[in-house]
Parts: sequence; structure tokens; C-alpha cells
Amino acid sequence: MNYNLISYLIYGCITVYIIYYIGKLFHRNGRIFILRLFHQNESLTDTTNNILLMAYYLFNIGYSVVQFSFWERVSGIDTMIASIAMKTGILIMILAVTHYFNMSLIYFLSKRNYQSITSKNLKS
Repeated sequence: MNYNLISYLIYGCITVYIIYYIGKLFHRNGRIFILRLFHQNESLTDTTNNILLMAYYLFNIGYSVVQFSFWERVSGIDTMIASIAMKTGILIMILAVTHYFNMSLIYFLSKRNYQSITSKNLKS
């Protein structure tokens, strides 16, 4: 029995579900942060949010597909479970680091914009 094909199928289903679910969650819940960053400009916010979602999907699906080429030979169910868990765990860690980087970037940009608006109001 070829365990590699079964591993690819299981890993593919898991990653597509994780990528889709987290992408929709971040797209929906992250809009308010981007809206604040762009000073309530809804058109620019929605466009930017959609572009970020597409970039997120392309980056993560591309990473998942590249992982197939680095897959080791799976000889049994125990190695199949271990390899799927390892690959999925790495994907989740990359998603977490990317999310925290993006949230930090939005926080610092919002803080900078807020400080520049405040300093303009104090000068007036």
C-alpha cells in the first residue's frame, strides 16, 4: 500500500481547511484594524483586506504544495501520522508567526498615524 498518496491526501485536506478557515476568520475580524489604520475609508479598507486575503491564500497554499516535494518516504501508519502532524504543525507555526508580525505592523502603523494626527491637532 502506498502510504505517501494517503498522506498527501490527508495533509492536503487538513491544510486547505486550516488555510480557508483562518483566512476567512482573519479577513472578517481584521477589517476593523485596517479600517482604523486607513481613517475610516471603507473602500480602501475593503480593497486592502481583499488583497491581503488573496496574498495569504497564495502564500500558504504555495508553501503547502512545496512541502510535498520535501516529503520523506512513508512506510507505515505510524510514520504517516508523524509526518502529517509535523508538516501541519510547521504550517500552523508559520501562520502564527505571520499573524503576529502583521498585527504588530498594523499596531505600529496605527500608533504612528495616531501620533501624527495628535501632533497636528496640538499645533493648530
